[in-house]
Amino acid sequence: MQSTTLGRTGTAVTELSLGAAPLGNLFHAISDDDAAATVEAAWARGIRSFDTAPHYGLGLSERRLGGALRTRPREQYTLSTKVGRLLRPLSGPRGDDLANGFAVPATHERVWDFSARGVRTSVEESLTRLGLDRVDIVYLHDPDDHERDAFDHAYPELERMRAEGTVGAIGVGMNQTAMPARFVRDTDVDVVLLAGRYSLLDRSGLSALLPEAARRGVSVLVGGVFNSGLLADPRPGATFDYAPASQRLLDRALALKALCETFEVPLRAAALRFPLGHPAVAGVLLGARSATEVEDAAAMIRHPIPPDMWLALRSQGLLPWDAPLPARHHDEGRT
Repeated sequence: MQSTTLGRTGTAVTELSLGAAPLGNLFHAISDDDAAATVEAAWARGIRSFDTAPHYGLGLSERRLGGALRTRPREQYTLSTKVGRLLRPLSGPRGDDLANGFAVPATHERVWDFSARGVRTSVEESLTRLGLDRVDIVYLHDPDDHERDAFDHAYPELERMRAEGTVGAIGVGMNQTAMPARFVRDTDVDVVLLAGRYSLLDRSGLSALLPEAARRGVSVLVGGVFNSGLLADPRPGATFDYAPASQRLLDRALALKALCETFEVPLRAAALRFPLGHPAVAGVLLGARSATEVEDAAAMIRHPIPPDMWLALRSQGLLPWDAPLPARHHDEGRT
């Protein structure tokens, strides 16, 4: 699987990364064996970049991912985690954590902390959960309501950690475009993890963030390419950004699916490959909770897509004319 170096760093990611939020029991529980099999399937399909966070399952995702990778040669993969939420133990379990989206016992609480000390503490605690001696990428995680602390305290600490060699690349992970665009303009981040804002249905990343990243040599990883489900399987009841999709969005997704099928291309394949057309995009990140889902994603990202399909999407008004299209070498299938 092709890999790309992030920004001006020596840190590389494969064009498909495994997002490990589902390994933290996102929405419903999976077994330890299924979590390990998911990572094993990713490795077997050539995926060498993996993303997690303390938030995912109150540390469960980090523990499972670290355990699954511990026997792999450390120099052969890239691992990212995030800072901004510290996990603090409760006096005793208080039900489950489903209010935050994870089917795990509520043994800890999340404490927002974008201070310099909080950043360093978060990384140290993540390393303990992962059972590893380093992470390659650290993102500021959802600093939407903590903008001042993120810029004045958290980011400078990440910059110091990068200078020390503690981490290889630093960035911000969010599901909006305005604040990441400011990070690209006003700081020296290497990478932005953009969730849900550059997809076949939502191209808001194209207005400012992606062009600015391309100009400044900042890499972008695109998550949420299925917009939480609608682009994976458009049907009544499907979700868009974790809420029921409107009829307008459902109709548009169904139109995308129908046109793709005239070229014998699954909509999932088009959704995975579309973001790779932008020169700032280094890869896409997809969460998976089973080996089967990983195998499907790996097959979809390699599925042949004729260039005429992208042109047809444009001509039918399903893609804007200013959206860069995947180059032909992406569409001939690579190993």
